[in-house]
Amino acid sequence: MTENAKTPEVKKRAPTLYFIIGFKLLKGMVALLLALKVRTLNEENLPEQFQKLLLFLHLDPEKKFFTDLADRVAEITPANLHWVVVGSVIYSLFMLMQATGLVFRVGWVVWLVIGESAFFVPIELFELVHRPNWIKFGILAANVFIVWYLFVNRARLIIHHHHH
Repeated sequence: MTENAKTPEVKKRAPTLYFIIGFKLLKGMVALLLALKVRTLNEENLPEQFQKLLLFLHLDPEKKFFTDLADRVAEITPANLHWVVVGSVIYSLFMLMQATGLVFRVGWVVWLVIGESAFFVPIELFELVHRPNWIKFGILAANVFIVWYLFVNRARLIIHHHHH
């Protein structure tokens, strides 16, 4: 009965995986909070309110994505505000779906997280080279680590459902 010898190994605890799940959950919750907060903003002083919101959420206001978003805030109309909310909710659901897929160790989600994290590495590297700071370095390091860890451990982390 050594056929299932690998089964216990697959279900081993993976503290690093739990960290990655927590990281994805945090990003998902922050995006959801952003969406909820944007719903409460009024039209006067929108750029100023948006900057305060980024500082409150401890998001690096220098980060390219949010800087681009902040540039658009000046042009925001109630209709545009709706799209910021929609975009934040979609991003949030994407992060929460990744976290959930990792909890259940779904194979394609592991590959999705590897791909999504790897996608941002060159962008973050570019940002770090042009405007270095410790937050950017930390985010880059986290994404490189996530890609490396999941790729190296994918066989152990993914639960293969064998149908007999």
